[in-house]
Parts: sequence; structure tokens; C-alpha cells
Amino acid sequence: MTTKKHDVIVLGSGLAGLRAAIEAAKNPEIDVGIISKVQLMRSHSVCAEGGTAAVLNPEEGDSFELHAWDTIRGADFLCDQDVVMRFVQESPKEIMLLDHWGVPWSRRPDKRIAQRPFGGHTYNRAVFAADKTGFFEMQTLYDTLQKYPNVSRYDECYVTAILIKDNQFTGVTVWDLSSGDFLFIQGKALVIASGGACRMFGFTTYSLTATGDGIAMAYRAGLSLKDTEFVQFHPTGLVPSGILITEAARGEGGYLRNNKEERFMEKYAASKMELAPRDIIARAEMIEIEEGRGFEGPDGLDYVYVDLRHLGADKINERLPLIREVAIKFNFIDPIYAPIPIRPAAHYFMGGIHTDIDGKTPVEGIWAAGEAACISLHGANRLGSNSTAECLVWGKIAGDKVAEYASKQGAFPDVPAETEIKDEENRIFGRFSADAKESAYEMRHELQKIMDSEVGVFRTGQGLEKALKKVKELEQKVPAIQVRDQGRIYNTDLLSALEIDNLLDLAEVVVVGALARTESRGAHSRRDFPQRDDENWLKHTLAHYTAEGPKLEYIPVAITMWRPVERKY
Repeated sequence: MTTKKHDVIVLGSGLAGLRAAIEAAKNPEIDVGIISKVQLMRSHSVCAEGGTAAVLNPEEGDSFELHAWDTIRGADFLCDQDVVMRFVQESPKEIMLLDHWGVPWSRRPDKRIAQRPFGGHTYNRAVFAADKTGFFEMQTLYDTLQKYPNVSRYDECYVTAILIKDNQFTGVTVWDLSSGDFLFIQGKALVIASGGACRMFGFTTYSLTATGDGIAMAYRAGLSLKDTEFVQFHPTGLVPSGILITEAARGEGGYLRNNKEERFMEKYAASKMELAPRDIIARAEMIEIEEGRGFEGPDGLDYVYVDLRHLGADKINERLPLIREVAIKFNFIDPIYAPIPIRPAAHYFMGGIHTDIDGKTPVEGIWAAGEAACISLHGANRLGSNSTAECLVWGKIAGDKVAEYASKQGAFPDVPAETEIKDEENRIFGRFSADAKESAYEMRHELQKIMDSEVGVFRTGQGLEKALKKVKELEQKVPAIQVRDQGRIYNTDLLSALEIDNLLDLAEVVVVGALARTESRGAHSRRDFPQRDDENWLKHTLAHYTAEGPKLEYIPVAITMWRPVERKY
């Protein structure tokens, strides 16, 4: 076993992780280690396409209050309003900073940064770089990171456990995929920025690596998870692959059509049409499909269309070049001439690791940022283009806070007993058992199948009970997963076994929280409880790990500006 140490450890290399690492590294006295299970520029944040929300032109009618109201109403009033106000005030600063660092933002004719419409926003505030916004933001942060010699990289290293002693962070155990070595990396402070877990669903926009590892490890280490029952389904996942067709396709004027060529959103959100919030559009699409107004698709993936043809070739090539490339390469469809088949796809965790407004968890020395965290910005439903902004804002905040914390700590916390680290190494590589018979791949398929069918856009108590039973059955099989590859280097067979363990733990939390919440709010739509119930359910869910399953408790929502009202569009 090899031991290393860094003042600050950043787990994850997406937008939030890179932004946190840069901010922490601005203090030259702080030694930063950034750990990623992929190469740094392969994090899922590169897949963000449409934009990043910010108030840039208040003189033209936008305002912090308007952005805050749109976010709070979009969240179905479950977000913490003090968090929202901090977010809308900080986001423009990040846009201008990235502009100075080199993001090639798309521009208006007057050379100002361009902004496009996004669902649920009452003003065009999605800043964008064509339809490759996340890629360009990631590239710019990656380039900026190279300026700091006090940052060490651990590419293709899989963190297996977060170690805590007496409610204080001490370090992480790491399997280096490229060398096979098992490491203990000691640290004074940790930022968990490891992304979401939407690969528990089969039809999803997420990369294969988005398996919720950081969230699951935090949960098992004793940190509570908040509001995980709220999973966003993006209205436009490409059929049959699930690849994201950005909301910018609708923001630039695309139409949603059923098999009767109708723009069906007129029935569901007449004032917003295709620019209604994502939960409303996802439900509308599923109703159209269920009532026979969709098209028959492969493997039960019936669909509707997003139609861009009327936009014309020039606009599609300028504003949506990636969407055209994706449609041609994966579906042999050119959106200049034909509509694109789409249906709702699992896209985002509104919930995550419970933190305060600074991203700090109740454990000393641990912060969380980005999709892995639940700072309570998105509530029950996230508005498009708010997530990349959140990653930047709280990446910066968390990076600043951990550097400040680490600089005051002096000595490193005590190293755990060598037996504790050895036990973790044995837990990982002890899966090389000849007697095991279960397949991690089959188990993932079974999990995804039940989550797609029972924990999707619409839910019922009966369906959630069925899903919970299946998840528990699969959990019982985890010790018997067969790992055929007996090596330590790039052992994707072993990696899959570890990932399904994480997915199952988180799926159980999602289902238990959804089963308990007997109302419909935002992305959590119960057909057996179709109304929002503020009297009983205007509160956050907290889930705590126990050997028997999640233990739930509830905490109040911070309402500082607007009382809940009926949500209409």
C-alpha cells in the first residue's frame, strides 16, 4: 500500500471539481490533489450542451429577482430561497470570469455575449457556445488548471471509500486503474464533486461512468442524502440511444409534434409551449405516447418528434451543429430535412449529499458541489441551464472554503490504522472468488429495467413497492457477483461490480423517498397522489444509511421571499 497526502482532495473532475480545484489552488500554500476515475477531460460535464444561466443584461429587463422567481417556481417551491438568491447573484461573475479565461461564447451582432431562451425562464438568459457549452467550459477550466503547479492529478483512479474518524475527514482509499496499486491519500479537506447516478436507469442521457460513486460512498460513510426522490427526466432523449438532444433545440424555436403533426404542448402549457419546465413537458410527452399519439419505437421506446426543419440550414448549422452531427451519426437523420425521434430520458439528480449554503456537510472537512451535492437550489425540478451555473458557483465557493479550512488546520488528521486500510483493500480485491455466479451486467440490466418501468416520469405506490422489492433482491446478490478478470490493471469487470453496488444503494434511497412522499411535486409525479400537498410535504427528505435500509427524516424548506402558489404556465 502506498500513502500520499494533500491538503485538499477534490473527488471528481467535471465542472464543479475543476472549478473547486482552481479556486483552492489560488492559495500557493495549499497542495491540491484532484482524483477522477476517467481522464480529466472525459468527465460527463463535457456533454452539457445548451447553456449556462446568468443575468447579464438587467438594463434590458432581466433581474436577479426574476431569475430567482423563475427558479423557485420551476422548483415547485421545494428549493431553499436564500440559496437561490445567492446563486443568481454569483452566476454572472462566473460567466465573465470564464469569458476572461477564454470560453468562446456565442455573440450577438453588437458583440455582447449571446443568450438564448430555455424552459421555465421568462428571459433569454442561457449563455452558450453553440451547442457545446459544457465542452468549452470544461476545456477552459482544464487549461486554467495548468497554471497551478500545486495541483496533482490522479487520472483513472477509482476512490473506493471516504474515511472519517470522530466526525472528521481523514482521507480516501484509491484503486489506481492504470497501475493496479491501492493507495491511501490523506487529506485535511475534501470536495465531493463526482456527479450524479442516472445510470440506474436504462434510458438516460448520462455517460456510462455516471454511477453515483461519490454520493454512495458519502452515504455509507454516514453523510445524509437529501431529496433523492426527485430525478429529472429530460424531454428530449434521442431514441433509441438516449443521447441528449439539448433543450437549446427548443430554445432556438424547435417544435414538439405527435403522430398527428400537432404541436401538442398547447394542451399542457399554452403560454410556454415547448419552453415549459422539463417536468411538465416530460409528462406531456408520456401522456401523448400512452394515449396512442406517439410513434412505435424499438424495444418499447415509443416516441414523439422534435422538429427543427422550419429553422433552416443556416440557423441549425450555426446554433445547433452538434445536434445535427449526433442525429446524422447515430440515427442517419439530417434534422435540416427530417424530425428527430425523442422521449423523456433520465437526466439529473435534484437531490444529493446534504450540505449547507456553502456546500459544507455536517462532517468536519467535507464539502460537496455540483450534481453530487444537494444545496437545495433545484428543489423538485431543475430549470435547464441552471446546473452548469451551479457547478461553477459552488465549485468556486467550495474551493475557497476548503482552502481556507485546510490552511487553518496545521497538522494532518491522524492516519487510520493500517488494518482499516488493508480491510478496504481486501473488500475490493476479495471479490476474486471462484464460487461467485452472479453477473454485474445482468444485475445492472435488471435494475435499469425496473427503474425505467416503475420509477420514471409517472409513479404509483404499487409500482414503487415492486421496484423496492426488486432492488432489495438485487442487493442480496451483490456478494455473489462473479469477477472473471483476476487482474488489477484496468479491470472493468471488477469496476462494474463496484458500480452496481453503488447504484443499488442509491436506487433504494430514491425509491424509499418516493414511496414515502405521498404527493406530486415537480419531477416526482404520483398518479395515486396527483396533487401537491404543501401542508404535509413542503419539506426536504433526509436519508441516513443503516444496515436495514434508508432511515428518513425531514427538515424545513427555507422560504425567505415567496410563499408557495399554484404553479401554472
